[in-house]
Amino acid sequence: MSGFLLRLAGPMQSWGEHSMFGERDTLPYPSRSGLIGMFAAAQGVRRGDPLDRYKELKFTVRVDRPGVRLVDFHTIGGGLPKERTVPTAAGERRDLKKATILTSRSYLADAVFTVAVTGPEADTIADALAAPYWQPYLGRRAFVPDPLLVLRRRVADPVRELVEAVPLPHRRVEEDAATVLVDLIYEEGEYPDTRTLTVLNDVPLSFDSKSRRYSTRQIRVVPTEVPATLVAGPGRDYQNKLFTYVKQCAEEAA
Repeated sequence: MSGFLLRLAGPMQSWGEHSMFGERDTLPYPSRSGLIGMFAAAQGVRRGDPLDRYKELKFTVRVDRPGVRLVDFHTIGGGLPKERTVPTAAGERRDLKKATILTSRSYLADAVFTVAVTGPEADTIADALAAPYWQPYLGRRAFVPDPLLVLRRRVADPVRELVEAVPLPHRRVEEDAATVLVDLIYEEGEYPDTRTLTVLNDVPLSFDSKSRRYSTRQIRVVPTEVPATLVAGPGRDYQNKLFTYVKQCAEEAA
């Protein structure tokens, strides 16, 4: 099925799966809820609107650079008058002596992922990401993506393109190696393999702030050989390869 290629890169990104108020986690790769939230924002879908249009979308994620997982320490609600402290579950305000709440927030620094997106709505979503209604972000509003967000639109076989053509950031490659290994994350049913499955609670049923609901899905992380020629050299060679790739894609589509 046709679709598009999405590149997720920036100084920071975070893909929470079971975050609570005081503990914001991140998966080591993009979550389905994070991706669908990005698409919904680009298309102007409001939090209470149905998400049925995204049910048939399929994601295959290539881990180009896993990044480094870091944790920030935050405080919230301190130094304010009582009428402005954080509300309690009972609808009251916290006492001034207990007003400060401690939180920790995890994120990935310097990570890069490329995602093959397929499904009946893929072309419409790719067009929306090129001119978004609301700003896309990488899991949190402060985490702005690099300019090359949509690498290629209207691809006949996005997964094959992901494995055979999209450039990779610089990494060590053995001399005379024809291929390198990268992790590809397949959704259950997309890859015929008996490897251990991972169950994630990241399928959004509603983004309504008063009744957020999620269901589960299964994924596989599969080490996959890709051509060593995709790997960029040091310095700015990766950016040069990306821009050359995007330019070639645009020329082919013209």
